[in-house]
Amino acid sequence: MAQVTLNNIRKVYPNGNEAVEPLSFSIADGEFVVLVGPSGCGKSTLLRMVAGLEDISEGTLSIGDSNVNHVDPAERDIAMVFQNYALYPHMTVRKNIGYGLKNRKIPAAEIEKKVQEAAKMLNLTEYLERKPSQLSGGQRQRVAMGRAVVRDPALFLFDEPLSNLDAKLRHQMRIEIKALQRRLGVTSIYVTHDQVEAMTMADRIIVLNAGRIEQIGTPAEIYHRPASTFVASFMGAPPMNLIDAQVKDGRVVIDGDTPVADAQGTGAVTMGIRPEDVEIGPTCDMPFTIDIVEELGAHRLLHGKLAGQDFTIHIGKDVAAVAGPIRISINPDAVVLFDAETGVAL
Repeated sequence: MAQVTLNNIRKVYPNGNEAVEPLSFSIADGEFVVLVGPSGCGKSTLLRMVAGLEDISEGTLSIGDSNVNHVDPAERDIAMVFQNYALYPHMTVRKNIGYGLKNRKIPAAEIEKKVQEAAKMLNLTEYLERKPSQLSGGQRQRVAMGRAVVRDPALFLFDEPLSNLDAKLRHQMRIEIKALQRRLGVTSIYVTHDQVEAMTMADRIIVLNAGRIEQIGTPAEIYHRPASTFVASFMGAPPMNLIDAQVKDGRVVIDGDTPVADAQGTGAVTMGIRPEDVEIGPTCDMPFTIDIVEELGAHRLLHGKLAGQDFTIHIGKDVAAVAGPIRISINPDAVVLFDAETGVAL
């Protein structure tokens, strides 16, 4: 296991394209950190620099106490799990899992012991003599993880490993990967564009946008106190509601004069509120027009208009959803304010 430290890491390609702006952060020994962001934000490039598969243009990368900027990928004591599994189709599960150890001249008896241990851990024992074509997507991903586990690395790197799986398998594999990482205690960096994966798996999340860090924090910090409107709109399903508002006379007001929460300062702001931090009822103070009701079994989403702006409300299955106008109230303690021009949290 190892701490990972990135100090002003930057990536610029020969054509001048800056894929990753200078950024710095540290990952503690045994921590599970998720890099999340939209396509093209630089998360996979950053992971590949840690792996040694991309050159670092500027800055220093340390794994443990060693600067590894110019260390060959094979010498970095890492194991990487890819999106496409990268299995050898002509080899059995047993040989796929143990192949890397064989290349390192590990004795056959020790390889077999490690393969058996990994197979038991990942529920692959009965599939050891099968080839990848005889396995499901989830089983193939377990084989790829088994190949990483037997190496006993200091660092696990996951590059969107679940994106080729269906929704049910993704949910199952999220649980399995997190449970495996906790059991082994190996420092892990996980890349995904799926904010649900990030929220459910991470000890800490690093939100990336256009090659820069928007926010670093625990899932709860990212969700409840986003650092920008980008984070607020990217993290959460559904995302945070963002409404044009004003601060005047110590109050946040929408629609000209409807007070929502206390605030300091004055002028235009963007008000953020999560869909679940809204109540509905006849004694509430704001009219809300419902356009669409999404039935999701355990809960409902009401999509409509508040003060003429798009707005979503999350309600439980026991709350009757009605068509047309209703009245709502916003929890003032859950309101987050952002600068109307820059989108940065105030």
